[in-house]
Amino acid sequence: MFIFAANILLFRMITNKMHILFLLFFTIQTVLAQQKKEVEKDSSKVEELEEVIISATRTIRQLSSLPLPAQIISKKEIKAVNSIRLSDILNEQTGLITVPDFGGGEGIQLQGLDSQYTLILIDGVPLVGRSAGTLDLNRVSVGNIKQIEIIKGASSSLYGNEALGGVINIITEDPKNGFNGNANYRGGSFGMHDKSTNLNYKKNKLGINAFINRFSSDGYDLVDIDAVNTVEPFSNYTLNSKITYDFSENTKLLLSGRFYHQNQDNIASETLKGESEINEWNTLAKLDYTFNEKSSSYLELYATQYKADEFLNDEIGNSFSQSDFNQLFVRPEFRITYKLNDNNVFIAGIGLTHERLKRIDFFGTPEFNSPYIYAQYDVNPTEKINIILGARFDDHSEYQSQFSPKGAIRYKINDKITVKSSVGYGFKTPDFRQLYFDFTNATVGYTVLGYNAVDTLIPQLEADGQLLSIIVPVSEFDDDLKPESSIGYNFGIDVNPFSNLKLNLNLFRNDIENLIDTRVIARKTNGQNVFSYYNVNEVYTQGLEFNANYKLNENVIISGGYQLLYAKDKEAESDFDNGRVFARITPNSPSFQLKKDDYFGLFNRSRHMANFKIFYTIPEWNLDTNLRTTYRSKFGLFNTNGNTYLDKYDEFVNGYTIWDFAVNKTIYKQYQLGFGIDNIFNFNDPQNISNIAGSIIYGTFNFNF
Repeated sequence: MFIFAANILLFRMITNKMHILFLLFFTIQTVLAQQKKEVEKDSSKVEELEEVIISATRTIRQLSSLPLPAQIISKKEIKAVNSIRLSDILNEQTGLITVPDFGGGEGIQLQGLDSQYTLILIDGVPLVGRSAGTLDLNRVSVGNIKQIEIIKGASSSLYGNEALGGVINIITEDPKNGFNGNANYRGGSFGMHDKSTNLNYKKNKLGINAFINRFSSDGYDLVDIDAVNTVEPFSNYTLNSKITYDFSENTKLLLSGRFYHQNQDNIASETLKGESEINEWNTLAKLDYTFNEKSSSYLELYATQYKADEFLNDEIGNSFSQSDFNQLFVRPEFRITYKLNDNNVFIAGIGLTHERLKRIDFFGTPEFNSPYIYAQYDVNPTEKINIILGARFDDHSEYQSQFSPKGAIRYKINDKITVKSSVGYGFKTPDFRQLYFDFTNATVGYTVLGYNAVDTLIPQLEADGQLLSIIVPVSEFDDDLKPESSIGYNFGIDVNPFSNLKLNLNLFRNDIENLIDTRVIARKTNGQNVFSYYNVNEVYTQGLEFNANYKLNENVIISGGYQLLYAKDKEAESDFDNGRVFARITPNSPSFQLKKDDYFGLFNRSRHMANFKIFYTIPEWNLDTNLRTTYRSKFGLFNTNGNTYLDKYDEFVNGYTIWDFAVNKTIYKQYQLGFGIDNIFNFNDPQNISNIAGSIIYGTFNFNF
């Protein structure tokens, strides 16, 4: 009760910006004062081990030895900043930005590529349930995460579909020896409550880990003039468990499962109200077998299902609309690793993915089957050189086969400077929606058809007298819709001029072909259009990322990052270069010709993004605190001056900066009391940015046993 009352008291004390500024000033002054003190190094302190990463090569590797652009977010950082959902922590990393979708969820934009091009994994297996290409990161609680691994650049050579831009792998806790656990609570603004419990047991051959989380919110509303909230009230539950059994030193079994359930109000207007419900489960069985010192293997079977149902009723209870989404994904895989010696490692795998989707607004019940095989060779020809060569072949029941090669090299010039470079092919197949959609808006009247549904449904609409004209002949849909593909290039340099300073620079470029877009294919007699999908655009994203990490002393760590991004459509560049693009400042003003330099680039991309973090620990007080900030420069969401492109005469969303603060105090080693403010200066943009609610003041309580 005392801890809860203390949190409430803190909430009431900090209620305006003057109090917040005072708090920040006090924190900075404390940091500066403590830097003057010389802290003796504890002779019993264990030397910090190198971070290891699995996702980049599917083998255990030291992060610093990789020839690929990769990053690890540790459990220590996740706990220090009091994150509760995956979107919270990813949004603070260099080159990543969370962007909202139309349903209120958040996807991740990586190196300027949309969220649909980044594969999201939990313990190496994919999450499904993408709505319009976006996988909502708010579905993932971070309460039982051991570390998050981020691989940038095309990774289809190991992971196949959806890894066109990169991979984010969320590694959860494994059972550890003994019996222990923790209970955690965070409460804050907008009626947010996050409660979780993690239990662990391991003795002899058997290990068990179980995690339970409940997260709820009253939602928030950024626009007061309508009856709809920006985010409606919701509550969700996550249950995650792992069971390990070691038959022997050479044979080990892992069984894991995850269940997620969410209920949320679904309100479209004052008269149309309902609910939405999400149910998701996944299960994994994995058997590891070590033949000898040189070779090992594993066999795994993974299955997951994502179901989303929602409805709207009118004011007297009659059904206005219903929709459902039911996706099943099954994947068996066998992999073998052969270690010729310390400098030569081979891995090879074979598997099959099976997907099925049932949805009301679909043409039939589509199924995808895709067998695949992959191999990788990891070699160190000298002490200074590491080379990785890999490739994967994916067959598919609905589109052309894909061959995805990748190569990477790392050269250690000396103990302070290392250079690395990689090039890889990535692809993303047309999704179920792009192939089989059969949707007509009940109120407006427009229709969207999947590519494979056009040749059947357009003749039906014409026979029913619903079409005024056909703009694109049905014969153009005889060939298959091609997968989107990309060649990704990365070149980086790591510099460690001092033992306590790390610098990293990475140059990147992604060339994407056969980008899938929508177009009008017919006019309806009601004045609306029929849309479908097609391969058209060739786009690229390129730029640089810079990261710096400085360990001032044992108690102070300062880090920062910056991304420069150019994301453009090659066809648009040609149109601007050849004087084919015009604009109007106002609807009634005369149009004028635009120049090549007037083209800004793709929508919803910022030219500049940056982050800065300072973490400070006061051992004698058992206290740690941190101050973090992220910056995003201006970006455009819509064309506003009479052409289809984003140019410098369009209206832009202004750049913004978000400041976050957190402090945690440990009491008697078992208890931890925390306090923080996300978005200190209460930034929000109701018209353009729906996933930033304003300031969130919160308190936390953790108990370890």
